[in-house]
Formats: sequence, C-alpha cells, structure tokens
Amino acid sequence: MTATRRRRSLHYKSWAPPGTAPGTLRVNPNAVQSEISAIGYGPKVIESLEINSASELPALQERFPVLWVNINGLGDTELIQEIGDVFHLHSLALADAVNVHQRPKADVYENHLFVVVRMINCGDAYKDSEQVSLFLGDGFVISFQERPGDCFAPVRERLQLKGGRLRNHQADYLSYALIDAVVDAYFPLLEQYGEELEELESRVVDYPEEAMISEIHNMKRELLSVRRSVWPLREMVNSLIRDESPYISDAVRPFLRDVYDHAIQLMDMVESYREVASGLLDVYLTSVGNRMNEIMKVLTIIATIFIPLSFVVGLYGMNFDTSSPYNMPELGWRYGYLTILSLMIGIVGGFLFYFRHRGWIGQTRRRKKRYLARITQSLKDGRR
Repeated sequence: MTATRRRRSLHYKSWAPPGTAPGTLRVNPNAVQSEISAIGYGPKVIESLEINSASELPALQERFPVLWVNINGLGDTELIQEIGDVFHLHSLALADAVNVHQRPKADVYENHLFVVVRMINCGDAYKDSEQVSLFLGDGFVISFQERPGDCFAPVRERLQLKGGRLRNHQADYLSYALIDAVVDAYFPLLEQYGEELEELESRVVDYPEEAMISEIHNMKRELLSVRRSVWPLREMVNSLIRDESPYISDAVRPFLRDVYDHAIQLMDMVESYREVASGLLDVYLTSVGNRMNEIMKVLTIIATIFIPLSFVVGLYGMNFDTSSPYNMPELGWRYGYLTILSLMIGIVGGFLFYFRHRGWIGQTRRRKKRYLARITQSLKDGRR
C-alpha cells in the first residue's frame, strides 16, 4: 500500500469558485461522462431500461409504480439539469449532488427527500470512497454516482425476485435498501483492516523495523478517513428515523433502525481499530527498547568477562627478570601456562554460570516474548 493511495480519500475540492450563485452546477472537468440507466418495477412487473435522453423519463414514470434512475458519472451538466427539471429537483440539492465534497446528510425539500452517503470502493490497487446522492420522491428514486461500479448488485438481484419485499413496497423501501447496501459495504473493508492490523502486530513484536512507523501512521490516517464517513452516516440515518417526513413511511422506519444499528457497529469497530493502531506505536517502541537493552546487556556481559582475563594476562605479561630472587615463581614453573589457561577458562565459566543463575542471560528472550505477548493480548482484548 502506497502513501499516495492512502491520501486519496482525505482531500476534496470544490469546483465552484467563491461567490458562485447558490444552485449553480459546477463539476470537475475530469469527471466521468454521465450515463443513465433505469429500472421500472411493481409487484407484477420489472424492466431494465436503457435511457438515451431525459425526455423519456416522464413516460416511464407513468408506466411503473416505482422508477429507479441511476446516473453514473457527473460530467454532463446539461443532462443532470434536464433530469432535475423532469423530476422538479431543488437546485440546491442538485448542486450538492455534483459538488462531491458533501458529508452524509438528509434534507427534506418540497417535492423530494435528498440523501447523501459516502460509498466505499474496495479494489486491489486502492481503497477509496465516492459520494452517492439519492433523491426520493413520489414513485421514484434517483441516484447519482461519481463513476461506474457500486455495491448495489444485491439490490438489483433482489428486485428480480417476484414476490420479494422490494417489489411489493414503495420507493422509500428502495431508498432504504440502497442505504443499507452502502452501510454493509463497510464491513468487509473493516475486516480487511483488522487482518492488516493483526499482521502488523506480529511483525512489530517479532521484527520491529523503522519502516513500520510509517505503516502505522498510514493505517491510523486511513481509519480516520473511514471514521469521517461513518460518523455523519450514523447521524443521517438517525435523522431519517427521528424526523417526520412524508417520503418515509412508518413501515420502513424499523428497517432504518436496523441500518442505524449497523452504523453503530461500524463506529465501534473503527474506534477499536484506531485504539489498536495507536497502541501499536507503543508496542513498537517497547520492542525496539527491549532489543536495544538486550544488545547493551550482551556487550556489557562480554566486557565484564574480559575484565578479569585482561587483568590476568596483563599481570603475567609484565617483564620481570627471571634471574632475580624476587621473580614470579610461576614464570619458571613447568605447568604454569596450563594452570593460568585453566584459571582463565574457569573465570569465564564461573561468570557465565553466575549470569545465567541471575537470569541475565538465557531467560531474557523468553521473558521479553512473554511481556510483548501480554501487551498484544491486552490490545486485542480492548479491541473486542
């Protein structure tokens, strides 16, 4: 995962310059060209439709009890404006739909309900989010997406089931199903984050490296980006449940409460993972500190062992005259060399035995692993 990929979902840019009149449609010049598709359905009929012009939509709205119009790409302002004119969409809501830096929200207008959510796109190359705008009105749902590709495939499959709940409800139930699909798409993403955090935990404990600091920082930043999407999403769903709206029936509110519960679960997971990511930095510093302490201890032990050896070889390396009556008696002794060599080996063995008995060598690595394992287990318990 590159740092460039991780920064993509953190920055938004408005293409409407300061002072632009409210309701003016200004889109990114690099936006994907708009494509329209529609699904008209009722309890006994369903049809997938290819739309070439917005002028075809009024006739289709009369044919079907519920009409779902999906626009992929926001590059064609004329087409978007035509759709707004056909369904009498408020200019402020339409401008928010194409200005894709909105936070999740729900606004009630005279002819429709306007809902903004942020949908997660998970791919092999990057994880990113896009704005999805929903217009809910009498017998229609209009969805605007920044680009092709979404998480609505399960909703389309359920629409094909004759006698299914989607086919027997009004447009508000379709809006609930789309919002629910957006919320549920966050769970696989967070499961992936959980696996990455577990792998990072193991690497931090076993093989701490300086590059891991950047990985931990990037993980915290990605989780913060997800939190910015999930937190207002929860509040938006709560407002749909709490506020009275002619476009949300009482039969749909229990299902929205289920979506609200899912949003709360997402928030709990995000907060837990953020705590784990923050704790990983402490684990890394602890691992590096213990590793450095172990290195310094080994060096100290080696120096301590060689101090008496240096004294012995220094003592017997002094230049005394062997003919003097006050000479060192061991210098002329037949077994002097072997005796001194044995003494030095005994000193080394004695030091090693004493250090091991005190637990300064041999047991340290196991104690460090047990200590780091306790830290990791405490972080996992806190995450649960």
